[in-house]
Amino acid sequence: MSKLALDGVIAYPVTPFDPVDGGVDTVRLAALVDRLVDSGVHAVAPLGSTGESAYLGDAEWRTAAETAVGAVAGRVPTVVGIAELTTRGAVERARFAERAGADAVMVLPLSYWRLSEREVARHFTEVADAVGIEVMVYNNPATAGIDLSPEQLVGLVESVENITMVKESSGDLQRMHRLAQLSGGELPFYNGSNPLALPAFVAGAAGWCTAAACLAPEQVLALHRAVRSGELAAAREVFGRLLPLLQFLVTGGLPTTVKAGLALRGTPAGAPRPPLLPLDDARSGQLAALLREIDEVGAPQAA
Repeated sequence: MSKLALDGVIAYPVTPFDPVDGGVDTVRLAALVDRLVDSGVHAVAPLGSTGESAYLGDAEWRTAAETAVGAVAGRVPTVVGIAELTTRGAVERARFAERAGADAVMVLPLSYWRLSEREVARHFTEVADAVGIEVMVYNNPATAGIDLSPEQLVGLVESVENITMVKESSGDLQRMHRLAQLSGGELPFYNGSNPLALPAFVAGAAGWCTAAACLAPEQVLALHRAVRSGELAAAREVFGRLLPLLQFLVTGGLPTTVKAGLALRGTPAGAPRPPLLPLDDARSGQLAALLREIDEVGAPQAA
């Protein structure tokens, strides 16, 4: 079982790129991570889908990992995302993340050839055996091309000592109920589907993995506080205000929309890396309106 005991809002920063040379902008990445920690999030997870991990070269990935972990500086746990086609590549990055000071790695299996259940299990096991830190197994069929069932995820946690957590991003709430059911409520699982934030907490999710904290940290944290204090009416109110923004971020692509939002907030993080494109003017206008609506309500009172 997890010794980290992650609970709450796990914030996913984008990876800023320098507008001149296009490389990783370490100054802006460190500043973004610092703002997230200062806002009160409970953990930081660089190099997830939001962090454009799939679009970084190996040296860039390592630079971003070191920068983010260094900026967190142990103030909250750091969970570094790893998504590699090969097991060897995933092992190398997991070992690097551990040396850099990460508290855990979040591992997403990618596929070109469709992987069998046996191959997926071997991939996770070899990565977990290569490090001494905890491993969060990540199911995101939309980006990975592999769909891991709740039974398979729980089986990995039960059979490999340092696989201790699950992130579920299929968008299927019933799978979260099934994870709780199969583990007797003992398995820490984390919701990665923004529009399911409230129902996932109600289903027993230990935390919410979200890039929305980059744009509206007070409201994101207020939702968590309301849920944990049992104030479901307040939680529904906060969630209702956040939901249009959450839906916009997901449908527009997280790196694209979050970077556009950061620019609107006056903290630009550069453009997403092609083939991803910046948000067009019409959609930027819609995002600006959504952020204004949230700002006009103001920061929710602490529950």
